Amino acid sequence: MTDNELILQLKQKNHEAFKILVNTYQKLVINTCNGLLLNYEDSQDVAQEVFIEAYKSIHNFRNESKISTWLYRIAINKSLNFIRSKKISKWVSRLESLATLKGSDLSSIAGNSSDEPQSNIEDEQRKQILHRALEALPENQRIAFTLNKYEDLSYKEISEVMNISVSAIESLLFRAKKNLQERLIRYYKNNTL
Repeated sequence: MTDNELILQLKQKNHEAFKILVNTYQKLVINTCNGLLLNYEDSQDVAQEVFIEAYKSIHNFRNESKISTWLYRIAINKSLNFIRSKKISKWVSRLESLATLKGSDLSSIAGNSSDEPQSNIEDEQRKQILHRALEALPENQRIAFTLNKYEDLSYKEISEVMNISVSAIESLLFRAKKNLQERLIRYYKNNTL
């Protein structure tokens, strides 16, 4: 089935066409979400929202871009909304937990240690350092970097997804790489991002 036929079937609310859409683009959507969320389970949840949104708003699709480009846009928007809502809920829960903790509780939390082997701990620490550095990037840099490095999209494809020029994508990627490099060097020198 061609993309045009698939869109036509989706606009007619054909459930088989929806299954084809999900089966064809599920990996792409989950990988895009995961590149921004850095958590596979959250990415799967957000991917479900992406496909629900695509199904509900298929009548807005104007065939000016590929289906994959349209789904990338929805995935990015849903992922960024998830990040924003998660940051707000983390902030609220931190305030609530700080309000209920006593002084002795704080010291016991700080004293927790893990029984994992040293190499697993170091690998996890490196992953967390990289994730924190990625999260610290400005939103557009993080999106461009994720689409380029995790999704292996070309500059032209990223420009279509983000709706900006190829030269702007080149600039975003250059600054993202430079910012990541600076943050990681600073971390390894000073142990702070």
